[in-house]
Amino acid sequence: MAQIRTSDNVTLRYIEAGSGPPLVMLHGWSQSAALFKHQLEALAERYRVIALDMRGHGASEKPNHGYRVSRLAADLHDVIEALDLPSVNLLGHSMGCAVIWSYWELFRGKRISKIVLVDEPPVVVANPGWTPEERWTAGGIMEPDDLYRFADRLSGPDGTDATREMIFSMVTPAMPESEKNWLLDVNLRFPRALAARLLINNATQDWRDTIPTITVPTLVISGRASQVPWQSQQWIHHQIKGSQFEIFDGEEGGSHFMFLEGPAKFNACVGAFLD
Repeated sequence: MAQIRTSDNVTLRYIEAGSGPPLVMLHGWSQSAALFKHQLEALAERYRVIALDMRGHGASEKPNHGYRVSRLAADLHDVIEALDLPSVNLLGHSMGCAVIWSYWELFRGKRISKIVLVDEPPVVVANPGWTPEERWTAGGIMEPDDLYRFADRLSGPDGTDATREMIFSMVTPAMPESEKNWLLDVNLRFPRALAARLLINNATQDWRDTIPTITVPTLVISGRASQVPWQSQQWIHHQIKGSQFEIFDGEEGGSHFMFLEGPAKFNACVGAFLD
């Protein structure tokens, strides 16, 4: 793996494959670049694919600071600057979308050519006063009390079991046990106490005012079998003028990890959009 140093002196590592227009891929909370194994193989035929391990995750350095979405967006800025990418396509999965939204807000979309947003609600934690319709469109996949209870479990001796329960609930029954266990192992490379800290920060953001300001071509991808309501992804699509929307059915691997469970369709959709 290659590496860069951030502006606050943290080593970030990334996997790079292929040549052509750059595509920087950002994994979700507690994941790593390794999850993009099918995309690194297929999309590298036409693009310079750069899959980043964000701070604390995967093979990147694990400092005791910087576990906020805004700092991860600054890290992304550091990567783009260090690699001197004049025009870059960005793909974010789950929390990776929030990092893109924060980058857009902080740097006004500097150097971004196109964006692919994969299955992240505009708001992770629901307002208890929302109507069902408001909750569907905002996302709202957790209650406030549930967030802090889960974060406490992650930080404590039950952290591995809590992670296993969460990960196994976010895939379809068709995913092989060996693949689920590999996914769990990838998650556990991020220390659980740090993961809990980042989870709270990510889950308490509200991006509904930022999303409509995006002005570059955007593809929004959702899954009907995902815990993230597809209505929230359709809402994002409607807020970004001229954006495209793709939804995976359950039998197509349409879980939260559709790029792992339905890679052929996923790669075809992303490739067609970027071409």
